[in-house]
Amino acid sequence: MDISVIKNQAQYDLALQNLEALMDVVPQPGSKQADQLELLGLLLEDYESKHNDIGLPDPIDAIRFRMDQAGLKQRDLVSYLGSANRVSEIMARKRPLTLRMIRALNKGLGIPAEVLIQEPGADLPQEADIDWLKFPINEMYKQNWFPGFKGNLTDAKTHAEELISPFIQIIDHQKATAILYRRANHIRSEHEMDRFSLIAWQARVLRMANDKPLDVKYQTGTVNEQFMQDIVKLSWQDNGPHIAKTFLNRHGIHLIIESHLKKTYLDGAAMCLHDATPVIALTLRHERLDNFWFTLMHELAHVALHFDGECEAWFDDTDDKNPKDRAEQEADALAKEALIPNNIWHKSQVRETHNSADMMALAKQLNIHPAIIAGRVRYETGNYRLLSRYLGNKQVRQQFVA
Repeated sequence: MDISVIKNQAQYDLALQNLEALMDVVPQPGSKQADQLELLGLLLEDYESKHNDIGLPDPIDAIRFRMDQAGLKQRDLVSYLGSANRVSEIMARKRPLTLRMIRALNKGLGIPAEVLIQEPGADLPQEADIDWLKFPINEMYKQNWFPGFKGNLTDAKTHAEELISPFIQIIDHQKATAILYRRANHIRSEHEMDRFSLIAWQARVLRMANDKPLDVKYQTGTVNEQFMQDIVKLSWQDNGPHIAKTFLNRHGIHLIIESHLKKTYLDGAAMCLHDATPVIALTLRHERLDNFWFTLMHELAHVALHFDGECEAWFDDTDDKNPKDRAEQEADALAKEALIPNNIWHKSQVRETHNSADMMALAKQLNIHPAIIAGRVRYETGNYRLLSRYLGNKQVRQQFVA
């Protein structure tokens, strides 16, 4: 009898016939036929294990089986699943298992992770030392940042880890952890920022950029002082902010508008996608043209000065007038130079007179929006009542409404 590895159904059927024939003979132990019978059995078993997948047992059935083995009652599951009502809902298949529950059942009752997750060979993701309920779940839920999630707000909080963990995966894990737990990073603010909200906002911005890839790949070194001044000249037009977005996109740079979350105090940020595409994000927290153009220039200055291939993220609250970080001081200086060159600014009459006629004359000379000059006068004098009507209040967001 020729015995070889079984590779297809026809060979399986023939081997099965040979096995049955040998079994009818009832070979003597140790005989050649007995060895053939054992070898055929092993070959058939190997083929069946590879081609006859019987699937994983149902998670609830697996829990019930383990309960029977350990003599547990349903009330004994409260420590693993939560309240008695929650246990009843889970066991009645009215509510899915959360990742926290799966970890507890795997550790406490020894039920394999692949059974609870229903993925052959699956392992539980490493449990991060993160309090997921510290994320701004209320805001994220109300703003529909979990579009595939069908539950209510209470459900969102119950499934916080399952919702937020994949949501923030677009951020490098080490960088996200650094923002959450380290103070030494690129966050500029006079206030104590809520770092969980900051991470959520960053992930939201990066996801928005990632979902709309640009047609042009960014070339390192594109952003410099001249490039920034070319963009500032677009401010002269009524729809300058919108044109600036198009201009940046055509040079491989995203411009994302996304409102800040509570306790972040953000005006803007500069960051990168995984392929090193620069992403400039503005919140329009102070929705004025002067603030838009300064914040945009400040974030572009970070790209010009501080994106050296490492692709860090910079978060900026421009209300902080005296940043201690040298990099922030450099970005401020380049932004001011791009908006109004210092050699022109120091000779301008509006620095002394603060009147609208001199402001308009300088705006015309530089071919830029007068809001930029009005903002500079107010900043340098510390008098925020000056030239208020020229700031372009509420004239930005409407340009980015789809």
